Amino acid sequence: MKYQWILFDADETLFDFDIFAGLKLMFSRFEVDFKATDFEFYQSVNKQLWVDYQQGLIDAAQLQHTRFLHWAEKLNVTTQRLNSDFLAAMADICQPLPGAKQLVSSLAGKANLGIITNGLTELQNVRLERTGFKQSFDHVVISEEFGKAKPDVSIFEHTFALMGNPDKQNILMVGDNLHSDILGGVNAGIDTCWLNHHGKAVVDGIQPTFEVKDLYELHDYLKQGL
Repeated sequence: MKYQWILFDADETLFDFDIFAGLKLMFSRFEVDFKATDFEFYQSVNKQLWVDYQQGLIDAAQLQHTRFLHWAEKLNVTTQRLNSDFLAAMADICQPLPGAKQLVSSLAGKANLGIITNGLTELQNVRLERTGFKQSFDHVVISEEFGKAKPDVSIFEHTFALMGNPDKQNILMVGDNLHSDILGGVNAGIDTCWLNHHGKAVVDGIQPTFEVKDLYELHDYLKQGL
């Protein structure tokens, strides 16, 4: 196999990440019927916060606090409580994406595996345990713990150091997000695979080494030893 190390993003790369379903489940536990219009309002705040987080303008604590301010005031609970309950709900509904288990299993003994995620610590560890993936990954680097988020090159360099600084031509980064996973990998000097679920066009001049539509296609690509 060409790659000695394959690094994966987590959300929407290895795991399904249905935010609306997670919020709906979480708010149902407060006896709130969380509707599509509520989700639109939540996302109008949340999406920009994630952009700011990836650009280093805010930290993970600020993101988690701000996105639930409206509902914390409405339900008279803390933002910390809502954030923790949300991550617990997301862990409850989490499933590996189609092809993820087959891919990870097929790579065992052929390549070392790692995760670099901008997701939040409280969810990542539980999810890896519940899906049985924990033992498959040599390193799991979480931006909330490291202090910098993808695409910042420092989180990649930190991961490479944990890996023993292998030759960069032997490392592949796989992710669904052009602006964090692919741009980060390109800037770090490694090959990248864009998991392009929805057939989107490349934007902002961010060019992956190659792209696939799903994990089955990635499995076939790697199986060829390219």
